[in-house]
Amino acid sequence: MVSVKISDLYDLKETIGAALFQGAEYPWEVLPGIHDFIIELGKSLPKELYEERGEYIWIARNAKVAPTACLNGPLIVDEEAEIRHCAFVRGSAIVGKGAVVGNSTELKNVILFNKVQVPHYNYVGDSVLGFKSHMGAGSITSNVKSDKTLVMVQGEGIRIETGLKKMGAMLGDNVEVGCNSVLNPGTVIGRNSNIYPTSMVRGVIPSDSIYKTRTEIAEKQ
Repeated sequence: MVSVKISDLYDLKETIGAALFQGAEYPWEVLPGIHDFIIELGKSLPKELYEERGEYIWIARNAKVAPTACLNGPLIVDEEAEIRHCAFVRGSAIVGKGAVVGNSTELKNVILFNKVQVPHYNYVGDSVLGFKSHMGAGSITSNVKSDKTLVMVQGEGIRIETGLKKMGAMLGDNVEVGCNSVLNPGTVIGRNSNIYPTSMVRGVIPSDSIYKTRTEIAEKQ
């Protein structure tokens, strides 16, 4: 099934940022509001569970953060998440419960749902990654078109103007992205889909699919 709506991509019970999605139809609509949402949500977090470690930076007390990680706010790191050696959070990021942000991974203006893994040399910008989605080593989101025009979401029977100059990828729940893949601006990957390693992905990939090449997308059996 081809769909790019929030309701078809994400289980909103699996993110502390669920309220941000209320009233929106498509996930990229929340990108401009992430910064301010985190600031307001952070102020309401229980102090017995979350520690404020800097300006607009809230870290769950049972999360693991390497001393070499660079953290910039606004940022929420939820319970039992792990921020590893030399991770770089530029700001405007929610790292979900049990999520892993790995060595030399960079985050900017993102929502990582619970148990997301971006563990090795990933760049994730202006993106939303659903529950238990995983990006293999070296895979990245590209969030700006080379000609700097506004991003469009396009797929079979779908052509939507986002109005955004910066938009990376929207990964549904349980998406697996293979190593060294590039997800181009405006990519939407449906739930439970797999992307082959070293892929160059553009447009909308249906749920329950295996992306091999742009012209070879198989339905999972």
